[in-house]
Amino acid sequence: MHLISIITVNYNQPDVTEALLQSVISKNDYPEIQMIVVDNGSNTNPIEAWKTKYPWVYFIRSEKNLGFAGGNNLGIREATGDYLFLINNDTEITPGLIGHLAGQMERNPQIGIISPKIKYFDEPDILQYAGFTSMNYYNARNRCIGQFEKDNGQYDHLTGKTGFAHGAAMMVRKCALKKAGLMPEQFFLYYEELDWCDHFKRAGYEIWVDMQAVIYHKESISVGKNSMLKTYFMNRNRVLYIRRNAPFFKRLVFYMHFLLIVTPRNIFSYLIKNNVAHIGIMFRSIWWNFTNDSNSNYIGYPTEIK
Repeated sequence: MHLISIITVNYNQPDVTEALLQSVISKNDYPEIQMIVVDNGSNTNPIEAWKTKYPWVYFIRSEKNLGFAGGNNLGIREATGDYLFLINNDTEITPGLIGHLAGQMERNPQIGIISPKIKYFDEPDILQYAGFTSMNYYNARNRCIGQFEKDNGQYDHLTGKTGFAHGAAMMVRKCALKKAGLMPEQFFLYYEELDWCDHFKRAGYEIWVDMQAVIYHKESISVGKNSMLKTYFMNRNRVLYIRRNAPFFKRLVFYMHFLLIVTPRNIFSYLIKNNVAHIGIMFRSIWWNFTNDSNSNYIGYPTEIK
């Protein structure tokens, strides 16, 4: 039986993280696990109190927020499992989840990353993720299969290769990770799992979804839907992802599409919704890509804006 390292990242959400740990205690039936919790620069360090409550958990503290990828990479570096299960702290597991994913990895050595079916925690009959379609590099668009649909088993036949894993829950083969590299920290927030999946594919591995394994996700806890943080990183990283992964001609077409169609459309949308401040943030995100290398770790996000 393989050791599974479960890794989650906490940022100013101790109650949410504790709910995840309680779900692992009450619902996990896979015996060989290593639980790793990374506190990613929370304003108040919760680890000392947690060590007393959860002595079986390995805790890591970062004094600064390293972003989604950076926080996960701290846990990955300390993980000793053959497979690493990266899950958002705002998820709750189900019985059989970990063992089922591990079994798929054992039976199919070509899998680099596998995600389970993801449902919304507050609406447990509604799907969030049943796989992704492939990326259209001309416009940086793809589709999350099944999102917002009632789960009647209509996608259960899709177990197997998919376009991309979902960042909320990904089991990773450690030996494949050594070839593909760590999660790209250049993104800080959003698009990093898409870029990472492309690296695994280039290393010769497949990305899978397993529709018989289920996890519940408490979506939209971490970042507000209309936050300027999201506006900045969604726009910045959409361009950055294409810069790092698309062939030359497709990159050129995307740049024209983004500047001539997407940007004016977004400006109009922000004006209609009276989100004028988002326009300046969007232009900062675009300018970052003109002034920084695609491997730059400089984030460029104005710290005074939340």
